Amino acid sequence: MVENISVIGAGMIGGAIVKSLLKSGYSGKISSADCQTERIRAMEELGIPATTDNRKAVADAEIVFVCVKPSDVEKVLKGISNEIEGKLVISTAATVPLKFYKKTVPKAKFVRIMPNIAVMVQASYTAYCCEKNVTKEDKKKVEDLLNMMGICEEVNEKYMDAITALTGSGPGYLSIIIEALMYAGLKVGLPRNVALYGSAQTVLGTGKLILELQEHPARIKDMVTTPNGTTIEAIYELEGSSIRQALMRAVGEAAKKSQLIREKISINQK
Repeated sequence: MVENISVIGAGMIGGAIVKSLLKSGYSGKISSADCQTERIRAMEELGIPATTDNRKAVADAEIVFVCVKPSDVEKVLKGISNEIEGKLVISTAATVPLKFYKKTVPKAKFVRIMPNIAVMVQASYTAYCCEKNVTKEDKKKVEDLLNMMGICEEVNEKYMDAITALTGSGPGYLSIIIEALMYAGLKVGLPRNVALYGSAQTVLGTGKLILELQEHPARIKDMVTTPNGTTIEAIYELEGSSIRQALMRAVGEAAKKSQLIREKISINQK
């Protein structure tokens, strides 16, 4: 049986989830809700019923995606608490722990997910964790949906701050790297479009090599590094920089910030 889905919050991630489901040919009914008129209009242009009334949007849904800011989660959940009792609720809100959801609406079944913006092109890495009332059947439904948006993996909730920092924020770091490669291409005389798209595709292709060949990144590096060749000259320069430490520090600081936000949410709920 294909469940009806409602997406609360049709912004960047919520809207991308709707589009991914449509592109993947999801055959169940999809509805949405948002407080902004332009987002409602965007959903309607996709053929998705949309409203400003969250309760109306979730009334006939078996699965509810909550795609709002962490600071708005409690208000949204309390507003639809009666309508989501016994239902599977999947939240994209970063930093909000499962115990917060369960305390807010005890009779719903909650799954916490951390996708990234690549959900827009069905290429997200999405980590998820479940509270204890989520069944194996529920997990299968969650995985089927998340796999329409990229790839997914169940993790222990204790890793979610680190996941948020690494893969949730990851497109931001990689965009800096791609931009730097583009400028490097411009510096050696490439046309802008060649430098940009060549850099982006090279990053994409390298990731695909690691995933499909199941190789360590060092092995991929060795594949293109030959004695007295061009690659070893470039690697020599990179190894003399602080790029590795910079990335590790960036992820570390992002993880700390995620933890601080989560702890603040927990304190405010007491």
